[in-house]
Amino acid sequence: MSTIGPIGSSLGSSHAQVLKRAQEALETQKQPSEGFGDRITNAIDQVASAQNRTAELVKAYEMGVENDISKVMINQQVSSLGFQLTLNVRNKVLSAYKDIMNMPV
Repeated sequence: MSTIGPIGSSLGSSHAQVLKRAQEALETQKQPSEGFGDRITNAIDQVASAQNRTAELVKAYEMGVENDISKVMINQQVSSLGFQLTLNVRNKVLSAYKDIMNMPV
């Protein structure tokens, strides 16, 4: 009987830990998540900031401040890819909108 006591107390503490983790998980789920509009806005802002950084790097390279041409070229490619991705997402959203509008009711 004396061996049941320590096992029972360790199970009780494990049970308390599980309940605590479950409560934390529920609290994090209650927080409002980002919506589609918020995500699109954040993505467009990130693409715009990447384009601004690239423009600054190109200007710095042209003025002789930046000497690393590979850094400039990589940033130009990242900026270009971000713009192309944004353009493709816009085209897909417009296509989906047109498909929905042309559905018979």
